[in-house]
Amino acid sequence: MIYLHDGHIRETGMDWNELIGVIEEVIKVKESGQSAHPLKPYLRFPDEPANRIIAMPAYVGGDFNIAGIKWIASFPGNRSRGLPRAHNTILLNDVSTGEPLAFFYSGMLNAIRTAAVSGVMLRAYLASRRLDELRVGIIGWGPIGRLHLEMCEQLLGDKLKHVTLYDINGIEPGTVPARLREITTFAEDWRTVYHNSNVLATCTVAADRYIDEAPKPGVLLEPIYFNPMGLALFDIGIADHYLREALHRRIGINLEI
Repeated sequence: MIYLHDGHIRETGMDWNELIGVIEEVIKVKESGQSAHPLKPYLRFPDEPANRIIAMPAYVGGDFNIAGIKWIASFPGNRSRGLPRAHNTILLNDVSTGEPLAFFYSGMLNAIRTAAVSGVMLRAYLASRRLDELRVGIIGWGPIGRLHLEMCEQLLGDKLKHVTLYDINGIEPGTVPARLREITTFAEDWRTVYHNSNVLATCTVAADRYIDEAPKPGVLLEPIYFNPMGLALFDIGIADHYLREALHRRIGINLEI
């Protein structure tokens, strides 16, 4: 069994076109009926109802032919302790023997999956419209928001003309990639982002809905989902991609079973 963490994911790198392709293939597998993803249970704690750990098992058939489970903890109070809000682990199993193949402890993997799913929608949006100038807005500047910007930059290329960012906790300008700082504006509220973008991503964990205005016509936005939860199929598909890359590049730590 191989152990992989954020450092190994960074070493492997992120080709967003490739990662989006993985998600598209997972969707095809799901549509063909060659998958399973049981209802995920939430583990909650009586004394701390805001904290939770979610179990997300899934089987992805087709060329993936892999099973696994994502076990992700979300503890909002961690920020005050200097810890990440979420801790993401994934275990992959051989579908013939049940043998554990890989164990991931990687918050990046969770953010990569989320941005790659958004990328599927962005790619479809670009294919359906002739737009030479795109203004990207991101509400929430945590790990998921930052990877969304990276994904958008790679997909949009020269069409990316402006970026507007907002986070309730403020944004340190140095956290924005240097190559994008000249075209980036920091907003004082979410409405500024909402009104000045034609591609908008809400990358927050707000407990309540806060967007109370209809989107402008033609804007790429999922207006119904304010705190969306992903399908385990996507997590297992992305983890399988990184496992294959790790084996090919001989990256990771071998664990004795």
